Amino acid sequence: MAQPLRLGIAGLGTVGAGVVRIVQKHADLLQVRSGRAISISAVSARSRDKDRGVDLSGYAWEDDPVALARRDDVDLFIEVMGGHNGPAKDATEAAIAAGKDVVSANKALLAVHGQAIAEAAEAAGRVIRFEAAVAGGIPVVKALTEGLAGNDITRIMGVMNGSCNYILTRMESAGLTYQEVFDEANALGYLEADPELDVGGVDAGHKLALLASIAFGTQVDFDAVQLEGIGSVSIDDIRHAADMGFKIKLLGVAQMTGRGLEQRMSPCLVPDTSPLGQLQGGTNMVVLEGDSVGQIVLRGAGAGEGPTASAVMGDVMDIARGIRISTFGQPATSLRRARAAVAAVPAPYYLRMTLLDKPGALAKVARALGDAGISIDRMRQYDHADAVAPVLIVTHKTTRTALDEALTAFKDTGVVFGDPIAIRIEAV
Repeated sequence: MAQPLRLGIAGLGTVGAGVVRIVQKHADLLQVRSGRAISISAVSARSRDKDRGVDLSGYAWEDDPVALARRDDVDLFIEVMGGHNGPAKDATEAAIAAGKDVVSANKALLAVHGQAIAEAAEAAGRVIRFEAAVAGGIPVVKALTEGLAGNDITRIMGVMNGSCNYILTRMESAGLTYQEVFDEANALGYLEADPELDVGGVDAGHKLALLASIAFGTQVDFDAVQLEGIGSVSIDDIRHAADMGFKIKLLGVAQMTGRGLEQRMSPCLVPDTSPLGQLQGGTNMVVLEGDSVGQIVLRGAGAGEGPTASAVMGDVMDIARGIRISTFGQPATSLRRARAAVAAVPAPYYLRMTLLDKPGALAKVARALGDAGISIDRMRQYDHADAVAPVLIVTHKTTRTALDEALTAFKDTGVVFGDPIAIRIEAV
């Protein structure tokens, strides 16, 4: 029997406590499946006195996660503290320098510093695994690095933030405004301490950047991800989209184009009959497309103690079994810098605007679109009782550059009241 694999866990919040619970509950099962005992040597967190619902009395305690990472009785360092700098980064680097493998749930750290951390780990002969950092319990990192390793990945897309999906589906089902559901979600504890990480698309953008690196063999470049949150989506947009057979989702899309790597996290319309269109509540879904496999859909819990701790333990088990894979699926030094492409692939768009109710208003808008090379697929005007009229337009496929040209031209028409809303319609 191989020597036990001894864990050091930095961070005892929801995920860290969940990992402890799994190790304690399934010790015999983990040993049978991995071929060696898996035990916890030491832990670290900000407070010793907090009741976490698990027995920590049998483990050494380190106030400093860096000291935990350097302990001689720790073989594998588990970082579930969070944060892209500070103790999480320092402790991860210390673990690598001390010859430890690392399992992390820290999407922000890897999205910002992933290239440097991967190079350091691989130079030291160490492994960094991060299944829990992306889409909770869904094994999408393993799918890309292992199951689909023989494919040329053509596109990744998905709903990767359950809080945003909860807000959008709750708005639709209850007929509530964005602010009403935002306040509800915040009161229920569904949002980060800084809610903008969720509703602004930052959290999901970190995840998309990591998946794009694996899928396209590129260096992680979170700064190149185009971010647009859901704050501008109104209940009217949701209702109008439904009238036309669509649902609105905060959708991450990454694809390699002739102009470079397109990475965007933004509200999109998807067909209501598609798997993404039918996704409800806080569930996550990732769609992967490869040249050999075609399209596969992965769906599951994107957060929470059990699903995320499950993902951590999946990585722990791989390391216990001796499975050693480069951080992003190929040697970090072979990852290339990708040129960033801004919405390079043409698509149809949904436009909502308010027009002054006077003769020729629609004609002026149509002319501005035509001058930008954009043709109209569908147009709908809703009943109104005042001097302005709500109008919806669905365009044929166009580029974002052409659309921005038309939106700028709308300001000179003298008939568009306020700022139009433009949402991309994604083919699924």
